[in-house]
Amino acid sequence: MQQPNSVGTHDLMLRETASQTAGPYVHIGLALDVAGLPERDEEIWNQLAKPEADGEHIEVVGQVIDGNGDLVRDALIEAWQADGQGQYQPAFDLQKPFNSFGRTATTAVGDSEWALATVKPGAITRGDGKTMAPHINLAVFARGVNIQLQTRLYFEDEADANAVCPVLNAIESPARRQTLIAKREEADGKVRYRLDIRLQGDGETVFFDF
Repeated sequence: MQQPNSVGTHDLMLRETASQTAGPYVHIGLALDVAGLPERDEEIWNQLAKPEADGEHIEVVGQVIDGNGDLVRDALIEAWQADGQGQYQPAFDLQKPFNSFGRTATTAVGDSEWALATVKPGAITRGDGKTMAPHINLAVFARGVNIQLQTRLYFEDEADANAVCPVLNAIESPARRQTLIAKREEADGKVRYRLDIRLQGDGETVFFDF
């Protein structure tokens, strides 16, 4: 029988550490320009490809929209993609023409868009021999999001590759797949792809657990 002053098993269990959302402080460390702070001499930001990088140069833009249909004006997005030949660059170096990794953020004014300057990625062959359609991996950080949301951006003019992509087609609903397809635009003589990320509600973006 347990003594009156003894410690029960449930009392020995450690409490879960409280979680916090990204809040506004993520910009102070990772998006200085958006936070209104002076930039560092070397900054990991939204230019993944310099003008001399090989491949088709493109711009990728979009908005982040919450469940009420309102713009999320302080979201941070990290991008990870292959180069034009479908190869990831393992070592980050701001002096290189192309890096596989970059960051961007929505702005607090105007249309509150995020943007990336990059090259269109090539198709990627997985270890099992299956080919994934050209895509950009995106991680979304924002207030109210305890763990970053993982999603992908595919290209509407890669319909044949999209049709056989093993990851895209793991999404059973064709309508849900469309939430990952960026629309091609022509803007000032540049090729631009637009993808809005919807966190909740109608047209919610597909998010992956990886």
